Amino acid sequence: MATSTTSTNSAATANKKVDDLASHTDAPFTDKATSAAHQAVDALSSRAATAEQGIRHGAASSAETLSEKQKIAREKLTEYSGKTRQLASENPLATAGIAFAAGMLVTALLRRK
Repeated sequence: MATSTTSTNSAATANKKVDDLASHTDAPFTDKATSAAHQAVDALSSRAATAEQGIRHGAASSAETLSEKQKIAREKLTEYSGKTRQLASENPLATAGIAFAAGMLVTALLRRK
């Protein structure tokens, strides 16, 4: 029995030495790969953050521009509708003639189809 215990202990010691040797041999490659992966992820993360910031800035700028354009369009619509009402009240016969001509034009276009 003493012999089997001694051979088991020597086998365990040999396995431990092989594992230690393997971990020291593989560790430099693993460390380099891990370091390279971390650097790649960090670089990608910083580029993604920069891109996201640019997109957010562009979206905010577009929203402001669109808001300004809508305001200008509303002002012009109000201005032109006021002018149209004034023209219609000053020239009711011309307004009726224009409305009749527009109706005839729309009817002619719809009949062609």
